[in-house]
Amino acid sequence: MQLPAVHPIRIFLVDDHRTVLWGLERLIESNSPHMSVAGMATNGAEMFEKLFDARPDLILLDLDLDGVCSLSFLQKIMQQTSAQVLILTALTDPAVHQQAIIRGARGVVHKQVSAEILLQAIDRVHHGEIWLDHATLASVISTISSAHAMDAETHKSVSLTQKEQQIISAFMTEKGARNKLIAERLYMSEHTLRNYLTVIYEKLGVAGRMELYIYAMQNPDLLSGQ
Repeated sequence: MQLPAVHPIRIFLVDDHRTVLWGLERLIESNSPHMSVAGMATNGAEMFEKLFDARPDLILLDLDLDGVCSLSFLQKIMQQTSAQVLILTALTDPAVHQQAIIRGARGVVHKQVSAEILLQAIDRVHHGEIWLDHATLASVISTISSAHAMDAETHKSVSLTQKEQQIISAFMTEKGARNKLIAERLYMSEHTLRNYLTVIYEKLGVAGRMELYIYAMQNPDLLSGQ
């Protein structure tokens, strides 16, 4: 009996210390065939040059790249790739972790964690989960929920087309699924789905999938027109 083909999680490593990159590369390779290194970069510019050809599933991104906060170009990463982003940092400030999630990262992991925990974080984020400590995750949800609480009059002003409602419904049903899979199930290209999402985010005033999910949970009647 032939075993099914193994499709490793393709990981792009970004850190301004080459010794750290070397260590991360060895760690990922030690977990083959489950994971593989798709590429490496020491700064944002180098990363963007390589992203298209690398086609990663996940980007392990250092928060501080030689004095540049990687959160400043997180939105650009979201626009150029469907890869999940896991932030790697030495900072323990919950406010910074919260900002990373609100801006689109799928998790934050501390540099002092064990190799086993880091590999677990990569695997969980790749499969659609959020990786945060419980206290920070609760704070993120509370902040987003408060920011997007709408009164009845404002709620009435939101106008979603039937297709936009279907897309939101698909994201609610397929929690954690990649855009490519959701696009296939909606019989559209991934590019078309991204265009729809841009319009939906603008209409609802949300910044990403996590905020969209929380918003839809708070306002289930938005989908009642399907």
